[in-house]
Amino acid sequence: MYRNLEECVVDLEKNGHLVRITEEVDPYLEMAAIHLKVFEANGPALLFENVKGSKFRAVSNLFGTLERSKFIFRKTWNAAQNVVALRNDPVQALKNPLSHFSTGLAASKALPVNKSKSLPVCAHEINISDIPQIHHWPNDGGAFVTLPQVYSEDPEKPGIMNSNLGMYRVQLSGNQYEMNKEVGMHYQIHRGIGVHQEKANRLGRPLKVSIFIGGPPAHTLAAVMPLPEGLSEMTFAGLLAGRRFHYSYVDGYCISNDADFVITGEIHPGETKPEGPFGDHLGYYSLVHPFPLMRVHKVYAKANAIWPFTVVGRPPQEDTAFGALIHELTGDAIKQEIPGVKEVHAVDAAGVHPLLFAIGSERYTPYQEVKQPLELLTIANRILGTGQLSLAKYLFITAEEDRSLDTHKEVDFLTYILERIDLHRDVHFYTNTTIDTLDYTGTGLNTGSKVLFAAYGPKKRDLCKEIPESLKDLRGFEGANLIMPGVVALQGSKFSTYANAQEEMDSLNKAIQNKGAIPSCPMIILCDDSGFLSDSLSNFLWATFTRSNPSHDIYGVNSYYANKHWGCDNIIIDARTKPHHAPPLIPDPAVEKNIKRLFAKGASLEKINI
Repeated sequence: MYRNLEECVVDLEKNGHLVRITEEVDPYLEMAAIHLKVFEANGPALLFENVKGSKFRAVSNLFGTLERSKFIFRKTWNAAQNVVALRNDPVQALKNPLSHFSTGLAASKALPVNKSKSLPVCAHEINISDIPQIHHWPNDGGAFVTLPQVYSEDPEKPGIMNSNLGMYRVQLSGNQYEMNKEVGMHYQIHRGIGVHQEKANRLGRPLKVSIFIGGPPAHTLAAVMPLPEGLSEMTFAGLLAGRRFHYSYVDGYCISNDADFVITGEIHPGETKPEGPFGDHLGYYSLVHPFPLMRVHKVYAKANAIWPFTVVGRPPQEDTAFGALIHELTGDAIKQEIPGVKEVHAVDAAGVHPLLFAIGSERYTPYQEVKQPLELLTIANRILGTGQLSLAKYLFITAEEDRSLDTHKEVDFLTYILERIDLHRDVHFYTNTTIDTLDYTGTGLNTGSKVLFAAYGPKKRDLCKEIPESLKDLRGFEGANLIMPGVVALQGSKFSTYANAQEEMDSLNKAIQNKGAIPSCPMIILCDDSGFLSDSLSNFLWATFTRSNPSHDIYGVNSYYANKHWGCDNIIIDARTKPHHAPPLIPDPAVEKNIKRLFAKGASLEKINI
């Protein structure tokens, strides 16, 4: 397998998976815009050979398709998959120790190794300003590292086997950062590096951090893998690379010998600076907030180093393919972690974190006359309290009565739920709780609400396949459009305040009541542009679930409270843009026009159909 990133680039090109861009390209917006066009066209990886203002090359879209990712890891894929499966279900090793002997041996042979005499990454000591300063979206606060491997060690138990390797975004320039001396680190305190920082703060000393960029692609993937307990990122990196992770210590900092670049530095207790804005994976900008500051110690680059990057934005993007790759590697890990779960799908079109679809077991009511969600509710609580799944705002869950049900078939799955849900009983809110830091629909940073829609039992209704008469010609609520069976979009006036929104909802409720009940339409979406929302499934999923806070933006026709439980006849989700929401990502028209030169006849990307 690949010993470094250069070998991967050469192999991809040789097998038709990579194209070189020889023309000079500006890292300010152009490189990102080109990447987005090529990704959208399902195109190859890109090697930028002539980056304006930098002597270093850059590569993107390495993991742009699942096919290409599996090609990169073709020689080590099965071994890595087997080790992860074994760690997820160690009982299997006890039942069949001989059959799993080779798997355990593979893991032991992947342990990291100290190779202090071979440090190609330290060939050149450079400055942050020498690195390609890639500015992704027009309103970004500066240049960012988007594929970093951020390394830290437990201050109380130092050493590589007590380390954390994570992918946390790094701001290289802009804002108040002193160029070449400071960079910004965006992460939450509950993440691996955050735990290390809290310990260092308690001990009253700085946390040493190393940022590895590039190296074998396996190292990049290891930084984002949700690994089972007891399997370190460094061991997994070696396992997937087919070669042990080579490291050294320089000036007390851990160095990945095979990385293309390494940035070392310290995070001191209590030191923060404003970080952001940054165009993020929800399709909006994450705004400026204080985050930890890293004082730069040294920056290294190997000879002929390549700077890898990706671009995030409204999904699907390259991180979507990352997610598919991780899902294939981890397999049924979630089943082992949460008993009773059969399937959980973080819906990519909705930005992954806002929306979950799940299938679980329902064994609590096998002999009762009325089937209703019971075990599903306990499973839902476990889902919403587990790792990254805890960032979800909306969870739709049902039981596995229909074996053909698939959470990845979004319309079929939602149809199944909406046909069975009892809106007087099966809607459960979690208020004043945590949500994703990048989600600005809540009441503050990391603060918002969640809602659970649980459905189980026989079909209760036929869903409308045309716009019900009760939703036509409603004063103040125009442009009724069918999104999918049982779901209709209505266009409202521009959102002003929540007090006004409540008055508008009261008016809508009365108008629908006057026209007659609509049991065939359990879900109504109030939006800014009903044509946009109903134009595609992805538009519906994205706009609805990234522009609403369940506790504040869910209303109901004939809604009521009984014993502190809320119910209604029809759900109304107010998915209009609110004044406190983050702005959406909009490409720069001048840049979009300018990059067409790369796709013209005779240019490097002429064969890419955009």
